[in-house]
This record gives sequence, C-alpha cells and structure tokens, in this order.
Amino acid sequence: MRLIPIITAFLVAFGLYVSVFQRDALRAFALGDATAQEQSADTADPTETTKDVADLDAIRVVVLRSEATTIDNAVVLRGQTQADRQVQVRAETTAIVISEPLRKGAFVNKGDLLCQLDPGTRQASLLMAQANLEEAKSHIPESEARLQEAFARLEEAKINNNAAAKLSEGGYASSTRVASTEASVRSAEAGIESAKSGVHTTRAGIEGAAASVAVAKTELDRLIIRAPFEGVLETDTAELGSLMQAGSLCATVIQLDPIKLVGYVPEAAVDLVKVGALASAQLAGGQQVAGNVTFLSRSADPTTRTFLVEIAVANPGLAIRDGQTADIAISSDGALAHKLPQSSLTLNNDGQLGVRTVDSDNIVEFMAVELIRDQAEGIWVGGLPDKVDVIIAGQEFVTQGVLVNPAYREATK
Repeated sequence: MRLIPIITAFLVAFGLYVSVFQRDALRAFALGDATAQEQSADTADPTETTKDVADLDAIRVVVLRSEATTIDNAVVLRGQTQADRQVQVRAETTAIVISEPLRKGAFVNKGDLLCQLDPGTRQASLLMAQANLEEAKSHIPESEARLQEAFARLEEAKINNNAAAKLSEGGYASSTRVASTEASVRSAEAGIESAKSGVHTTRAGIEGAAASVAVAKTELDRLIIRAPFEGVLETDTAELGSLMQAGSLCATVIQLDPIKLVGYVPEAAVDLVKVGALASAQLAGGQQVAGNVTFLSRSADPTTRTFLVEIAVANPGLAIRDGQTADIAISSDGALAHKLPQSSLTLNNDGQLGVRTVDSDNIVEFMAVELIRDQAEGIWVGGLPDKVDVIIAGQEFVTQGVLVNPAYREATK
C-alpha cells in the first residue's frame, strides 16, 4: 500500500529536477520541430515566405465578386392623388331654389340637374321681348316702301329737269323753271337718304328687340344649373327654398376617373422623365396603380426648384380617392448597376458615399457610388466598373491602401 505514494513522490521529485536543473535541455527538446521547420524554410523561396507571413498578418475580410447588370432605371418621388377635374358650380342669377337637393357622394352624369331656380317674372319678360321683336319686324315693309317711293320721286324729278333743260336751250322754257326742277331733284335725293335712314332705324330696332329676347332666354336658361361633366358630388346641392344670388355655390363636382398622381421631380432627375413614360405608384393603403406621364412642367417651383409631374391612372371603380399619399416610380432608360448589401456602403474621410474594393494585389481601394434603387433584398448602385470585388464584411476595419486577406463569395443572381 506504501508503493504508490513512494512512486508518486519519486515522479514529482524527478519533474522538479528536470524543470529546475535541466531547463535548457527541456526547451531544446520542445523546440526541435520548430527548428526543423526553420531549416526547411531557409531552403525555400524568401519571396513566398514573406508573402505568406504578410497574408497571415493581414486583416481578413469577406469580398463579393460582383458583375454589373442592366436594370430598368426609375425616378422615385413622393406625391399624392388628385382629381382629374374639380369645379364649384355656382349660380349666375338671383332666385329661390325650387328643386330637391342631391346629397354629397352621389354620382352625376354630364347634364344632370343640380339646382333649379324659380323663374318668377322672367317668362313674362321673354314674351314681352318677343312681342317687341315682332312689332319691330312689322315696320320693315313700310320703311322699304318709303325708300322705293323716294327712288321713284327722284326718277320723276330727273326727267322733269332734263325736259326743262332742253326746252330752255330752245328758248321754250325759262331759267326759273329749270332751277325749280333742279331743286326738285335735290329734294328727291334728300328723300332717299331719309328713307334709307328710316330703314336703318327699323333694322336697328329689330336687332335691339332680338337682343332683348336673347337676354330673356339666357336668364331663363340660368335657372337650370346642370353638371358640367361626369363625376361625384363632393358637397350637397343647394337646399330647397334657399336664396341663390349670382356667385352662390350650388354644388362641388369632382371627376375621379381617370385620377392623377401629382409629384415634384428634383432638377437633377428632370431630364430622366419623359411625357408618355410608364409610371407606377404604391398608395398609403398598399394599393398598387400604374399609368403614364401626361404632363411635365417646363417651369420650376421658385421655392423648391422642383418640376411638377402628372400621371394619369385609370380609376373605374372610384376606389382611389383625391388626396391620398403615393410613392411614385417613373421609368427611365436602363442603366448598368451592381446589386450589393446595404451594409457594404461606407463613407470615406471626406464624407463621400461609396464602397471599399480589393484589387488583384489584395490592396483596399475606395470607390464612390451613385444610388439607383433601394430594395429590401439589397441596393442597386452605379459608378463602379463592370466587374469589381467589393468588401461586404470588415470594410469598416480597413482603409485605402491596406493589405487584406480576402475570402471571396460569388454574387447570387
């Protein structure tokens, strides 16, 4: 039973002896393999050895081998929906409303009755104007007859004047008679002018009476207020019995089909937008809509320096309302872009947005990028070569000109 403690004591004593008195020999024995490796390294290429040591000392990063892809470019902006047409229908005359009101939200067609006003004495005014017109027309035959009579008198006076002149040449008529016939001619000519003036006065009376008839008819037409186009009532029509004056509101009508998407394009992207270009939008409620650009302003807003753009969108069910917020994307010419993780973006010392890349010698470079499109699965950027190795992990721990030890990863399609 005492054999085991004796052996244990012997081994402990031997270990202490070796570690204290034979320490150099023990170290030489332990480093025997490393020495052999150093001797073999002496026979190897010193350049490769230096490179291997450098690679071991370099920072390890993950690099994505990316190749540019042609994508459909788009101009993205925030806007809102807007009724294609909206009008406040107002009265043009003063009268009492005699029609039952239509309630807001009702759909009306073009020409539907919105408000009807009491005619009052307007019908009697029309009848009076028509009677005056008929009376003025009745004076036309009399005026024309007087004009014809004046022409006949002139012819008669000219004949008498010619006869008197010939008799006077033969000594058969006195100069007094000749002067009398010449006075008759001038009097007949004055009679013609008077008759013509009478005709003009009669015709002027007819035109005045006709104008009075037109005014009376127009006044009657203003008593019927109709919808100017197909749409929806945004307000109730005027209540029965209310007094309408010139300019009083009868109803507000808006047209929602088609509906417009309205936004403002920054001046840096205005050249990318073309009239007729396809556009899509996502409304605040998640609804997706599409249409075409119908208008692009030629004049910038003086405050924001942006340009108004309008997009027509079909809205047959009137599901889209006026004033809804919309995220709009307007298509433009395609562009070469790289799809990278959003985390790969970084800033240089000057605050410029870009990515850090690796060249063929594993040296870090910084390249500025241009944001093209942002998606949930990644971000599309431009401004890079067609093929590039982008650091997607570890880029924040290295700077331009630093040697790295990259682990490559192929881009997913």
